[in-house]
Amino acid sequence: MLKGFKEFILRGNVIDLAVAVVIGAAFTAIVNSLVNGVFNPLIALLFKAKDLESAGVEITVGGNTQVIAWGLVVSAVIQFILIAAVIYFAVIVPINYLSKVAFTRRAKEKAEEETKPAPPTELELLAQIRDLLAGESPDAPGSAHGKHTPEA
Repeated sequence: MLKGFKEFILRGNVIDLAVAVVIGAAFTAIVNSLVNGVFNPLIALLFKAKDLESAGVEITVGGNTQVIAWGLVVSAVIQFILIAAVIYFAVIVPINYLSKVAFTRRAKEKAEEETKPAPPTELELLAQIRDLLAGESPDAPGSAHGKHTPEA
């Protein structure tokens, strides 16, 4: 039971997944810093708000005031777009390129295999071996290809 667990843990894709999670967490911190430190203040300036998270609309109904904080949504959308852009350009585009290169290479190899002459059949090989063992050329009398057949 422990042997199976050890094989599972040491399998390459589990380690790759662990590395991806760690890198993803570090990348999330970078994106959050970029959004909170650069984009949110710029957008807050446009809407004359203290910060983007506090940007919103106050609605008062019957003495009860609620804030519709659309700034939080805008901030989340910016983070999503940044993460999606990095994933697309850093992961998807290179994988698509490598897949295209590999597909082209396989197609070229397949085309080369199809243009190669067909190997001789078993019967042709046996006839060549027979002729070589007999020390005859293919056109010599007595050979299967010659005009003269051996007497019985």
